[in-house]
Amino acid sequence: MSTVDHHTFVVERDLPGSPAHAFRFWAEPALKRRWTDCHPEWTVLEDLFDFRVGGVEAKHWRMPDGQEMTFHARYLDIVPGQRILYAYEMTFGGQRVSASLATVELLRADSRTRMKFTEQAAFLTGGDGARRQRIGGTEDVFDGLVELIRQDLAGGQ
Repeated sequence: MSTVDHHTFVVERDLPGSPAHAFRFWAEPALKRRWTDCHPEWTVLEDLFDFRVGGVEAKHWRMPDGQEMTFHARYLDIVPGQRILYAYEMTFGGQRVSASLATVELLRADSRTRMKFTEQAAFLTGGDGARRQRIGGTEDVFDGLVELIRQDLAGGQ
């Protein structure tokens, strides 16, 4: 029997602009793809995005070595400009590797937005390495989000 590695982590970032502006980068498919499509060498086999309570977001990729990975999420709560709550699972090579509950909070902080991302994860395979990889990947993608919003506000799309 394998052991489940339960772990909660928080990633915070200061985003330029208002919470309403930051929310668009979660809610609008074209904007979200710009900061979440971080592996251009992967082939996208499925890409669903239904951003509403009860809606599903799903991605299915094939890597250059032939391995496949999926992300499947269901939105549980959405308060425009304030909060997004979703549950998601990831698979690798046809095996579920993790299941998580994620909360995104967007808080006004003067002329910017404080984004607080909290993930409660159950890592089913990969142990400590899988956990470290998830946290590092989450931090990296949010660094990209900060830069993308900065460029958008500067008119540099």
